[in-house]
Amino acid sequence: MDKERSEGINIVVKQTITFALQSLNQLLWPTVCVNCRQSISDTDNKLCKNCWDRLVVCTGADYCRRCGRDAGRFAMLAGTCPDCQGKEVRFDRIARAGVYDQTLQKMILVFKNGRTELDSVLGFLANSALQGSGFFNDLELFVPVPLHWSRRFVRGYNQSHVLAGKLTHPTAKISTDLVRIRRTRAQPAMVSPAARAKNVAGAFAVRYRHEFAGRKICLIDDIKTTGATLNECSKTLKQAGASKVFALVLAVAGQKNIS
Repeated sequence: MDKERSEGINIVVKQTITFALQSLNQLLWPTVCVNCRQSISDTDNKLCKNCWDRLVVCTGADYCRRCGRDAGRFAMLAGTCPDCQGKEVRFDRIARAGVYDQTLQKMILVFKNGRTELDSVLGFLANSALQGSGFFNDLELFVPVPLHWSRRFVRGYNQSHVLAGKLTHPTAKISTDLVRIRRTRAQPAMVSPAARAKNVAGAFAVRYRHEFAGRKICLIDDIKTTGATLNECSKTLKQAGASKVFALVLAVAGQKNIS
């Protein structure tokens, strides 16, 4: 009886100390929203309610699984939307977390420019998109879209590789055997889809003794606009023997809803 009472007292003491330390920690280093820096509770999962509400607006809509653009399910014909019919799409399927607009757009932009602490929230969105992609169980490798070494040196990291590191999968691992061998102009500077495609043509290659032959691969990138970069990467990977190349992006830009 005394032993049980002693154990009970120890549990209460430990709980009291833990609560006191947590309260002190919150007082000295209050938890803040990783996006807007407003104070939040430890249970708010990194973002304040306002930021979560704004983020939800950018996610969840129906989209074409071939090109990633907004498209109602009744607008699809043979698995494609009217916008991408007749266009060359070299990857086999795409999954997206949302559209490149409002809060999600701002978060991606600052994530690319030093705010790597946003990786937890953006990783959560990417994982959710991956789980609902339809190709989750097929994957063998995650391949981040590479930066040229000079651009990575200046930035300090590849945001696509950081994002890939937040993905959860029972067997697929990250491969960096796809490399960018030519420094290209920033794609946002290109106005037309043709100019974007020309800009990245021949910009990628695979390393010697790569492991892509016969593998099912998921390209990881932050934004898809015209798809020129994903197309060129997919072309390179399939030339290296990949059997399937899928794509996962945080957001698709240039939306035009098709219902």
